[in-house]
Amino acid sequence: MSELDKTDKRILELLQSNGRLSSAKIASTLSLSETPCWRRIKRLEEQGYIEDYQANLNRRKVGFGVMAFVQLTYIEHDEKTTKDFEQMILACDSVLTCYNMTGDADFLLQVVAKDLDDYSAFIDNVLRKLSGVSSIRSSISLKEIKSSSRLPIN
Repeated sequence: MSELDKTDKRILELLQSNGRLSSAKIASTLSLSETPCWRRIKRLEEQGYIEDYQANLNRRKVGFGVMAFVQLTYIEHDEKTTKDFEQMILACDSVLTCYNMTGDADFLLQVVAKDLDDYSAFIDNVLRKLSGVSSIRSSISLKEIKSSSRLPIN
């Protein structure tokens, strides 16, 4: 982040807090002119600092009562198995995040489901059908204490 000055960092903080802020509002907040502020935002987008804008939804209100963390371990790590796994993960909307890990498990998935029956169906119909999986370990979240995708900018 050495390429970013204080103003760029502040813009990123403001947009993480509220992605709907207009460049005019950001400019006003930072005591900038609107056009240079808009240019900075466009540059941050073009350089990949800002990847996307989205609304953060309440998962329970939209019907996802179960949050699970799944550790997958593979027997095989060949190119085809890995490619097939990655394609399945990218196509599966109920998988929110997937990380290739060090340690006991090869992958850690964050999965949402409507209820435990729905989660069980996900395990049976998706994960157990993957070739090369030697272990599936699930942990169900009992209480969400903090959930954020905001990065600490300063």
